Amino acid sequence: MTHQPVDEQNVEASDLVILRRKLHRIPEVGLYLPLTQQTLREELEGLPVELHFGKSLSSLVAVIAGARPGPTVLLRSDMDALPVREIAPVAFASDNGAMHACGHDLHMAALVGAVRLLCARREVLAGTVVAVFQPGEEGHGGAEAMIGEGLLALTGQAPVASYGVHVFSFLQSGVFLCRNGVVLGSAVNLALDLVGTGGHAARPHVARNPILVGSLVVQAIQAYATQTTSPGDPVVVTVASFQSGDAANVIPERALLRVSIRATTTERVAEVEARINSLARSIALAFSMTVITSRGALMPPTISDPEGARLVREVVTDLFGPERFQELVHPEMVSEDFSYVLDVTGGAFVFVGARGDADQPESNHSPRVVFDDGVIDDIARLLAELATRRLAQRTDHEQLPPDGFRPTI
Repeated sequence: MTHQPVDEQNVEASDLVILRRKLHRIPEVGLYLPLTQQTLREELEGLPVELHFGKSLSSLVAVIAGARPGPTVLLRSDMDALPVREIAPVAFASDNGAMHACGHDLHMAALVGAVRLLCARREVLAGTVVAVFQPGEEGHGGAEAMIGEGLLALTGQAPVASYGVHVFSFLQSGVFLCRNGVVLGSAVNLALDLVGTGGHAARPHVARNPILVGSLVVQAIQAYATQTTSPGDPVVVTVASFQSGDAANVIPERALLRVSIRATTTERVAEVEARINSLARSIALAFSMTVITSRGALMPPTISDPEGARLVREVVTDLFGPERFQELVHPEMVSEDFSYVLDVTGGAFVFVGARGDADQPESNHSPRVVFDDGVIDDIARLLAELATRRLAQRTDHEQLPPDGFRPTI
């Protein structure tokens, strides 16, 4: 294949914004994202990169090989949208019932920009950069699936560091935040299926109403979360779904509660989960009812290591000035499956302010959220420079891959 030359000075922010808005119009949910994957593939195919595609999911990986040997550094963007019907006041809103309400479209465009910049620097790179576009971040197991398909052995050696970013609509636009230690919390999703006895609304005394008991369980969960946990050991528990019944005059058989549990360690999340299960069973038993519980995967916390956090501060300060960096004071209690990568490779995860509404910013995941996509070019520069500088820090113990070893993904 003949590759087009890449001029680093001609990588325009407007190109990346156009790409972001194109991606925003075609949001896809989960692990199978064919339109998103094809759009990114078209952006990358003319560059001097080696492309790899997932087997069990619509992942896409671009490998940029430097002119000199060296270690591997990984950069990652998530790809998937949310099952949210968009009502944001933007001209490029989606209309297919899904929405990039968490800003993953900005992440993808920025990583494409970083790949372009790194391609322009190939002659000075000592090592390899693996740019990862990952589906299924929103609770679908995308990171684990990609690791299972060999992501971390793609160049024949594990990455010596990995870097990722996440935009937040409620933070000052253009400000970068990071810290050494826990950046994002551990989390698990819990389902409580309350089983009662249905009947007529006029004769509740001969039925067992799971809506009533479910309401008591919700109150008990929130009381436990607020009254028995310390501000110094943050725990966030949210009952985000309560499903039961179809008619005003029919007491249903069952009620389903869906609960999100978040803390800074997996041990604390597991402890709170056990307590909530105990509360639900005790309340149900008092009303002669039962509870069937199920849970999702326990997500570990996302942790930046000391060198990763230090490098983020250095790069942001050098590129944009010290006023553009802020030390993250405490972890955010959202969760992120990039944690599975960082647990193996080390590195850092960075927050980026992308406040699109200066007066009343909506939160990520809101159907009204608006992001400032003017930050995309700076994110691209940050990612490219993090990879470049980390490759330049190669140490003697960082081994090169065996000749000819390049597994596929």
